Amino acid sequence: MTDQRPQVVEQKGRLGDWEADTIIGRNHKEAIVSLVERRSNLTCLAKVARNTAELVTQAVSTQLESLVVKSITSDNGREFAGHQQIGQHLKADFYFAHPYHSWERGLNENTNGLVRQYFPKKSEFSKITVRQITKVVDRLNHRPRKTLGYKTPNEVFFKLPLVALTT
Repeated sequence: MTDQRPQVVEQKGRLGDWEADTIIGRNHKEAIVSLVERRSNLTCLAKVARNTAELVTQAVSTQLESLVVKSITSDNGREFAGHQQIGQHLKADFYFAHPYHSWERGLNENTNGLVRQYFPKKSEFSKITVRQITKVVDRLNHRPRKTLGYKTPNEVFFKLPLVALTT
């Protein structure tokens, strides 16, 4: 549970601590796996044909395997039943929020709200393309955030230097 996470996770004091959730499409057919890194706000999204543990496990593992991952926190949904596989594959600790405590993954909930600006509730997710998902991820990760000192999630996560604009 989240109360067993190290203090550094709570304080957002290091890179590599992620929050995970799924955004469900119309008629609960398809879903978007939503992953956000706690310190940098870096967002990863992946569309899955069904909100099953097998597909979500595969999507999380694929999205995060080339990134820094120290921990993942999700809700207690059945789609995260493959948490042990994910943790082993990524060599990361996996934590669960307490039931009905969505604020324990507040950054992810906020990010899901941003994603919903592009894919509103009752949207037919079967029509969403990989290109559309990539475009949303790109926009979110290049969006300056006040909480990051007006740096972008990409700048913070990948430690990119700020480039001075010249005319």
